[in-house]
Amino acid sequence: MKSRPFRAATLAMALTSLAGVAACSSGGSSDQASGPVTIEFWGWAPGYEKSVELFNAAHPGIHVTYSKISPGSKGGYTKMLNAVKAGNAPCVGSVGFETLPTFAAAGALQDATAAAAPYAKEYASWAFAQSGVAGRTYGLPVDIAPMALIYRKDLFAKYGITSAPRTWDEYAADAAIIHAADPNAYITYFGNDAYNFAGLAWQAGAKWFGTGNDKWTVDVNDPATKKVTAFWQGLIDKKLVKTVPSFDTALYKGMGDGTILSDVNAVWDTPILADSVKQTSGNWAVAPMPVWDTAAPASGNAGGTPNAVLKGCKHVKEAVEFAHWFGTDQASVSNLIKETGIYPAAVSGLDNPALSEPDPFYGGQKIFDVFKDSAGHVDPSFQWGPVMTKTSGALGDGLGKAGSGGTSLDAALADVQAQTVAEMKTQGMEIG
Repeated sequence: MKSRPFRAATLAMALTSLAGVAACSSGGSSDQASGPVTIEFWGWAPGYEKSVELFNAAHPGIHVTYSKISPGSKGGYTKMLNAVKAGNAPCVGSVGFETLPTFAAAGALQDATAAAAPYAKEYASWAFAQSGVAGRTYGLPVDIAPMALIYRKDLFAKYGITSAPRTWDEYAADAAIIHAADPNAYITYFGNDAYNFAGLAWQAGAKWFGTGNDKWTVDVNDPATKKVTAFWQGLIDKKLVKTVPSFDTALYKGMGDGTILSDVNAVWDTPILADSVKQTSGNWAVAPMPVWDTAAPASGNAGGTPNAVLKGCKHVKEAVEFAHWFGTDQASVSNLIKETGIYPAAVSGLDNPALSEPDPFYGGQKIFDVFKDSAGHVDPSFQWGPVMTKTSGALGDGLGKAGSGGTSLDAALADVQAQTVAEMKTQGMEIG
């Protein structure tokens, strides 16, 4: 839908396309039920089914039916948006922080501000803030996604690297050491995951989106991001990284046979890796992601998901009650840590015993200790834009072409900037 600007004195997410959303939304239940109510929930992460079962066993007055759909970027978000348009959307859907503004711009969310407000202080403040837009709250966060270095400790040692690199300069130096020792071995890969790249830019201090004077600012190719592209372009040009699509079978083949030795990625990647290269169990470790400045260490975040209330939900109060329980109940959080690999957004979740368990795949290391430290160094002011489907699609395409030598990373960024601005203008958003 077309949009018009409005003023909002909030953390400046200020989506100018939301002017009509409040009129069709409610902060409470629009159909308060005197008896049991049914809440439909769509998501895709492993372990969600078990948490829903736990909720239903403990809440006879609310029954949640869970439908597993394709991951958001692989069709799940389109399915949700189409369901909203058709008037048959679920009450609750998993909508990542990065995509929530896009759903808001499309008028696909139900205002849950009043129902969610009592729970605000129970979550990391920036995670709660990113579960809303322009002063309205649309759900409650399940997890955040601090990043770290996941690496083959045994093979690093084989090549004479006895400790994980602390800085990106050290990481580049180690890349040269490894590849010189074995031309078939690479410290890491360069893939096409737009959100992983966003996490790297976030760490470097990027500010891709902002608002002011009733207008959006868009700077996907800002100086901080160009520092990241310069680093990775250097590794690509020197052929010190393997270029392979993110999450591809070729990636895990390389990680399994010892030719790709590390991944700088989010906490949720740890169980994916463990499941994909089981034969290497015990040889991996987790360390802080390399930093640009040891005097001011910063980390990145690549993911995080609120359970959002979708437009048309008739039981907002109950939907928020479920969303809150899902991300704070200790049994549910334990399940999600073990099965989904989440790092909890809820403050209470940080004391969950599952975070302190040694992980056999990672040599008995208590890996969440590293992610806890990482989470404390994430810049809370990073903002996502209102057309991230377009932005991430263009970025993923550009990263893939740059990795194969079809373009440069800086040229890819310029194209992402142009496509993002064009899409925002098409949707009637003003850009400063």
